Amino acid sequence: MPPPTASHAMQTPASSKSQDDGVYPLPLSEPLASLRQSLDLDGSLEDPGTPSAATGTVNPIHAVLTQPGAWRRRWTIVSLCFVAFMLCNMDRVNMSIAILPMAEQYGWSSMTTGLVQSSFFWGYLLTQVAGGVWADKYGGKLVLGLGVLWWSLATALTPVAAHMGLPALLLARACMGVGEGVAMPAMNTLLSRWVPVAERSRSLALVYSGMYTGSVLGLAATPHLIHTVGWPTVFYAFGLLGVVWAVVWRARAASSPGQDPFISDAEREFISGGVAEQASGREDRVAGIPWRRLLSERSVWALIVCHFCHNWGTFILLTWMPSYYNQVLGLDLRASGFFSVLPWITMAISANIGGWLADTLIARGVSVTTVRKVMQTIGFLGPAFFLTQLGRVHTVRGAVACMMASQGLDAFSQSGLYSNHADIGPRYAGVLLGLSNTAGVLAGVLGTAATGAILQSTGSWDQVWGVAVGLYLIGTVVWNLASTGERVFD
Repeated sequence: MPPPTASHAMQTPASSKSQDDGVYPLPLSEPLASLRQSLDLDGSLEDPGTPSAATGTVNPIHAVLTQPGAWRRRWTIVSLCFVAFMLCNMDRVNMSIAILPMAEQYGWSSMTTGLVQSSFFWGYLLTQVAGGVWADKYGGKLVLGLGVLWWSLATALTPVAAHMGLPALLLARACMGVGEGVAMPAMNTLLSRWVPVAERSRSLALVYSGMYTGSVLGLAATPHLIHTVGWPTVFYAFGLLGVVWAVVWRARAASSPGQDPFISDAEREFISGGVAEQASGREDRVAGIPWRRLLSERSVWALIVCHFCHNWGTFILLTWMPSYYNQVLGLDLRASGFFSVLPWITMAISANIGGWLADTLIARGVSVTTVRKVMQTIGFLGPAFFLTQLGRVHTVRGAVACMMASQGLDAFSQSGLYSNHADIGPRYAGVLLGLSNTAGVLAGVLGTAATGAILQSTGSWDQVWGVAVGLYLIGTVVWNLASTGERVFD
């Protein structure tokens, strides 16, 4: 989908040299000197400040590192992906609040509530691998754009489906999951093309922090909208935001620097020198997927198993946290929504701290394998410890503190598990994420439904947390035994 002609007036064309590249503008970015070193760890690049021996001209990387004022095209792609993931979780978590007045209005039991919550994952499960294949084959721009538009329309239709009856509502939520299912594989494919290795952890952490920001905004706005104008308005308003995003995405995005008419020559060359896939001279789009080889590598199975273990606990907290505050701590709708926001704020901050820390360690010579293992171990053992403490606290302050610590440490996974797909196979990053996230979604389906069943049969939240902790421990062992940060697939 080429951008409209009108957008050319709003951005510098590719032929212009005024938009030279620069350092990724995150608040926690490394000093300029550290980035220079990280770009030349293997000695493969000339000194940016010295003329080339072959041509007598200054290396283009010099322009990249010495002009801090201009906006870079890859920042546009990362920023739009951030907003897409923010909308993704806004549309997902609104149901965790809206389910309370909906259940009261329609007379749903805990089992039915769990069924409604889990129906999203039925569709989400279907498009994980397919989304990765489509993104690698047709480009991340098309797949992500259509995905956001699809799930936004399904979100807007949720109130209509609810009034039609439970089967229609389950179908609408499943259709929403179909759209959101392509988001992560498509984004991973996009960033594997657009973001150099030296910026990968921070870029992925920033994009994934969009999900946490979306959770914050969704959990904060939903109770207010429900109180003032009713729960159906939540779905109408959130769905409209996604349609607006899709229009902007069509005009501004590209699947890769090679397909972007607006990028400067200097930035394109800088990215091609830092992205293994483009530096190797391969095509941006994959003709065929070597399924047998992918599934024969233990590092791929480490991703699959650990994604399942990670998402079981994460999705329980995502969908059931407001209900926990309401049922166990006796908080009303507004208070449940407010206190549910705090752990997601912690995650948004921690994800970016973890990304900066991971990139800093890699730039200083620590192996990628070591960094990924350390980050993911924190992402498993931290939540495991604090979830075990929930049964021992009986105050709102103590419960919220445990939730915040659990989710904050969980966010280090963005620099472990979630950054590893592009490490081991940048050419198949979308497919690899689709494979592992399929297992993660299966954990969401089973975990969300199992939580409803456990609560209805026993009423014990300790049993809910106990299952999650056990899976976190299994994931820690598997990850440290089988994962690697080295490139496995050409």
